[in-house]
Amino acid sequence: MQAVAKVTGVRITPRKVRLVIDLVRGKDVAVALSILSNMNKSSVTPVTKLIKSAAANAINNNKMDESKLYIAEIYANDGPRLKRFLPRARGSASSILKRTSHITCVVKER
Repeated sequence: MQAVAKVTGVRITPRKVRLVIDLVRGKDVAVALSILSNMNKSSVTPVTKLIKSAAANAINNNKMDESKLYIAEIYANDGPRLKRFLPRARGSASSILKRTSHITCVVKER
C-alpha cells in the first residue's frame, strides 16, 4: 500500500527543491520532518506541507500505521516557465525565465 501527494506550480526552481528533498528520501516521516524543521531554505515550507499531506492521506484514506510510514519516493520535476523580459541598454531586452516545479511524494509502510 502507498499514499501519494502532489503539489504543482510551486514558484521555486526544481534545482533548489532537489537540494532539500535529497536529504529526506528514504527516511521515516517523523525523522524527515525533524530534519526539515532545522533547515533554512525557501523550499522547506512546501516540502514539509507535502510530506504531511502524504502522511495524512496514508493514515486517513488507507488506514496505515503512522509510526511505520517512510518516504519511498520524492521527486521534483519542471513546471511551466514564466517568461519575462528586462529592458537593457540601447533598446534591447534580456529574457528572464521564472521556473516552477511539480513535487511528488509517495509514502509507504515498513
